[in-house]
Amino acid sequence: MSGGLASGFPLFPLQLVALPSEVVPLHIFEERYKTMVADCMARDGEFGIVWLADDGLHDVGCACRIDRVLERFDDGRINLLARGTRPVRIVERQRDLAYPAGIVEFLSDLPEEPRTDLLEAAQAAYADLVRKATDHTPESAEITSLDAYAMAATVDFGLEAKQGLLALRSENARLQLVTRLFRAALKRLDFVDLAQARAKSNGKVRFG
Repeated sequence: MSGGLASGFPLFPLQLVALPSEVVPLHIFEERYKTMVADCMARDGEFGIVWLADDGLHDVGCACRIDRVLERFDDGRINLLARGTRPVRIVERQRDLAYPAGIVEFLSDLPEEPRTDLLEAAQAAYADLVRKATDHTPESAEITSLDAYAMAATVDFGLEAKQGLLALRSENARLQLVTRLFRAALKRLDFVDLAQARAKSNGKVRFG
């Protein structure tokens, strides 16, 4: 579902996937992207991070805004933090600017009734994962304000999983997906703990 179109929208093809609300560190060193960043900063504009996979450039990416410049170098290189804002789809590539750009469609979710049960299940699985992975017990207020994107943005999922989240136009569907991903990550952590415990006791990991 479309939330509008933009022409001449800057695009940054990378071997990563960004999500709305995710903070992404970037090192800008190519001249065309130095120009792109300068243009975005001058007008407080967005640019799109799009996954450049082995099989080509995906058409759905994430619009981002420059959150903070961390460091500027004498040769013009920049270290910065970008924050994901909203999903976009490339409608057409444009090659008349000094950097990659295109006509993009800002993607909105389909109208649906939010399901509280799905939100609560996702937040509970996320809280369990945070406790298991970090030994930090998150406060209830930390969790209840998070949607699917915000929770997933803090977990190092694979690129395919993150791209799958971007492609979904339903928050209920995203909540179901992140719940499965969180539970799968918990199982992997449990397996690592079990393997380490058994390895310490007898040098081997046995199954069953």
